[in-house]
Amino acid sequence: MSQNDALHERITRLFAQHLNVEIASAETDLFDTGVLDSLGFVELLVALEREFGLAAAVDDLEVCNFKSIARIAEFVTARATDGRSASEVTMKPVV
Repeated sequence: MSQNDALHERITRLFAQHLNVEIASAETDLFDTGVLDSLGFVELLVALEREFGLAAAVDDLEVCNFKSIARIAEFVTARATDGRSASEVTMKPVV
């Protein structure tokens, strides 16, 4: 399993555990399919913060960054600063 696949799986598990939603594919559009609405988006942000230590800045809260599992994985990976693999990524909080 690649690091990217492991991160996709980890994020997919977040959806199942915290939002009670099964995502069919890493490319599924989470907004167009109704998986994410405004409340779901906030719940996702909280889950990402807990899982990865991620505290997203307001400028990062663009819909395109959260449109699919793949885009969320890119968002998380882009903010990794400690050189660990994507499957172990822990985000440093924004101050």
